[in-house]
Amino acid sequence: MTEPTSVVPPDTEELNLEELYAQSLQGIKDGQIVTGKIISIGAKEVMVDIGFKSEGSVSAYEFSNFQELQIGDEVDVLVESIEDDHGMVTISKNKADRQKGWERIVNNYNEGDIIQGRPVRKVKGGLMVDIGMEAFMPASLASYKGYANLDGLLGQQLQFIILKISRARKNIVVSHRDYLVREKDQQRQVLIESLEVKDERMGTVKNLTDFGAFIDLGGLDGLLHIGDISWGRIGHPSDVLTVGQELKVIILSIDRDSNKISLGLKQLQSSPWSDAETTYEVGKKVKGKVVNLVPYGAFVEVEPGIEGLVHISEFSWSKRISHPSDMLKVGQEIEAVVLSVDASNQRLSLGMRQAMGDPWADAAEKYAVGKQLVGRVRQLTDFGAFVELEDGIEGMLHNEDISWTRKINHPSEVLKKGKQVDVLVMDADFENHKITLGMKQLMEDPWPQLAEQFKPGAVVEGVVTKVAGFGLFIEIADDVEGLMHLSELDLQGNDKLDQMFKVGDTVKAVVIKLDELERRIGLSNKNVPGEEGSTAPQAAAEPAPEADSASDTEEAA
Repeated sequence: MTEPTSVVPPDTEELNLEELYAQSLQGIKDGQIVTGKIISIGAKEVMVDIGFKSEGSVSAYEFSNFQELQIGDEVDVLVESIEDDHGMVTISKNKADRQKGWERIVNNYNEGDIIQGRPVRKVKGGLMVDIGMEAFMPASLASYKGYANLDGLLGQQLQFIILKISRARKNIVVSHRDYLVREKDQQRQVLIESLEVKDERMGTVKNLTDFGAFIDLGGLDGLLHIGDISWGRIGHPSDVLTVGQELKVIILSIDRDSNKISLGLKQLQSSPWSDAETTYEVGKKVKGKVVNLVPYGAFVEVEPGIEGLVHISEFSWSKRISHPSDMLKVGQEIEAVVLSVDASNQRLSLGMRQAMGDPWADAAEKYAVGKQLVGRVRQLTDFGAFVELEDGIEGMLHNEDISWTRKINHPSEVLKKGKQVDVLVMDADFENHKITLGMKQLMEDPWPQLAEQFKPGAVVEGVVTKVAGFGLFIEIADDVEGLMHLSELDLQGNDKLDQMFKVGDTVKAVVIKLDELERRIGLSNKNVPGEEGSTAPQAAAEPAPEADSASDTEEAA
């Protein structure tokens, strides 16, 4: 740093004027900082003697303590010009201060250092800050978040971080925001080092999100996850918390590398699971509210903090539930029975059907084999129908037990869901909750009579009920069908079966086979008596192999 030069006039009695003038020029150069004395104070300017041939004038506004100045006070000034056009020396206190400030800063501070200063005036884009010289602070760097009220900062003694020192342009950029950030980081580091797991701290709810709440612990934020707010189920943290609320929390975990803290609120209260095994004994009937439905069951809250699972298999004794929503909805109150409890793993298993009572308990008496009943068709399948006998008990009615005479490919051909039907208990396995039912068994087997009515050689007239690739199915009496195989059809050349016959057509035929054991009737329209160009078939003739094959094909279909 350039030290101010003090120039004292020599004894004028020993030197002549020329020597005095030469002496006054020694050691003073343009751009030099020298120390002078105030010799007069005016309203707008202050005269300063720097030991030169003439005094220098300094504007009054360059003195921040102008009202306190006294004649004889020493002041450092910068010599701008030894002699101007009027032969006067030009000096500046501001430039001297700026030069001294610049040299002090560049010699003692680096970029990133903290320095104290005072914003003195607003300029375009920010503030000029007096740090011993004027430095520039952008408006965006004046506060911790966003833009500060710049007028409110004027005149305040603040701390700043030196962001940039430009030696070429002799300017400095500072930031109050970076200082605040650094201070906050240091406070956060001190605070996190002081925390330990299981510590209890007071905090303030800072922000609420879908997954939890951020709690300000005094300069450091911790996350209170939604699952750690309450032992009971909550939909959103705002259900129990509000921004600005003060509360006590407990430290669950600390990650000092990432400065992440997990907090708990419910852990300050005893867990409802602590005495669950005595409260919810196996077999006890409880009431609860459905809080969630999943494909495999329903979660039921029996008290705040304790939820039990009703598995879909425990919904009903007999009904087959495809999804819990078929029977339940969220918010619904239900009654269930405790099936098992595991307090250590916080698991409670419940059953709904057990709360209704086991309908199979006295089923052996009510549904003995041979008993005739009335049931309701509950479900249709490819192989038969499930018939509900009472709530919780159903039996199986197979396709082959629906009709003596009609071949049933699907129960929907004769039954409808919800229809009441008369059935007979044919078999029962009460231990495994299975009952087999029959419909046709309630009627006398008509086949002995049909065997007499439709002997081979008998001429019949019927209605086409189905056109298949291998022949025609023809109803020749109520619920009695015969098969006219393709080989027994009187077709010519390129005749096509589906073009020659339609469902509903009336057809004459002759019975060529009746198999009472297999319940099959074979028909033919070849040589039908009474038909032109036909001859009577041989009554005892065996049916063509193709006909049997066709019957087998249809049965398989």
